[in-house]
Amino acid sequence: MRKNIKLTAIAAASAALALGLTACGSSSDPSTAKADGGKADESKPLVIAASPTPHADILKFVKDNLAAKAGLKLEVKEFTDYVLPNTATQQGQVDGNYFQHKPYLDDFNKKNHTTIVPVVNVHLEPLGLYSKKVKALTDLKAGQTVAVPNDTTNEGRALQLLAANNLITLKDGVGTNAKLSDITDKKGLEFKELEAATVPRALNDVDAAVINGNYAIEAHLTPAKDALILEKAEGNPYANFLAVKDGNQNDPRIQKLAKLLNSDEVKKFIQDKYQGSVVPAFGAPAAS
Repeated sequence: MRKNIKLTAIAAASAALALGLTACGSSSDPSTAKADGGKADESKPLVIAASPTPHADILKFVKDNLAAKAGLKLEVKEFTDYVLPNTATQQGQVDGNYFQHKPYLDDFNKKNHTTIVPVVNVHLEPLGLYSKKVKALTDLKAGQTVAVPNDTTNEGRALQLLAANNLITLKDGVGTNAKLSDITDKKGLEFKELEAATVPRALNDVDAAVINGNYAIEAHLTPAKDALILEKAEGNPYANFLAVKDGNQNDPRIQKLAKLLNSDEVKKFIQDKYQGSVVPAFGAPAAS
């Protein structure tokens, strides 16, 4: 999760998105979606920004199978980056988003002065180490190159995964914000930092790569089978959640969607479709 770009670039991209939504004649305009003292207009569709896989797939399952019965009109807008879903949510171009975990959101809010908040956890995409050149972890040797995501939260997450499997040693106490400069023993490995979305395309050019779960699936990798090592789900802080601009948590449409995303039907859909490559993260509200 997630790339860092200049605020000017974010603003420009967001402006372009606004024009795009207007040109497409979106039936949901969040700027007019509240009336009568700030209450949401439940007759308007709820527009949620999402990464294509698995987020948009899960939302489309809800839209096609559960939303109508719950009295919810749901629209899904797909984004292939990790910036526009939050800026669009902050600026009211969409009603919410579903693509990120809490460490990424905290970093994004701090850097961009946004006020996005979690609503409910939905799933976890375990981060994994993949390779087309070695068959086992023990085959990684000094002098070989490992690609890692270059954004603050996912690089730290990747390095923690490598450290937990004795491929590197990190400074004590660096936590999830670890950087390459925090490695005290690379054990001869070289590292290449890349934008998270581009890491799968580098698999042919490096000896191994740490890839986010959603991008692994999009690259036709099966994390539960293809990863040399994979994050453990238990106690993992990287659950992906439904999020909104602070103040919109009680929108009845958001509450309906939150309930549906934590339903038994969605849990079964995730388990059946992803076979352990994506796992449900129900049971507790998202961290605040």
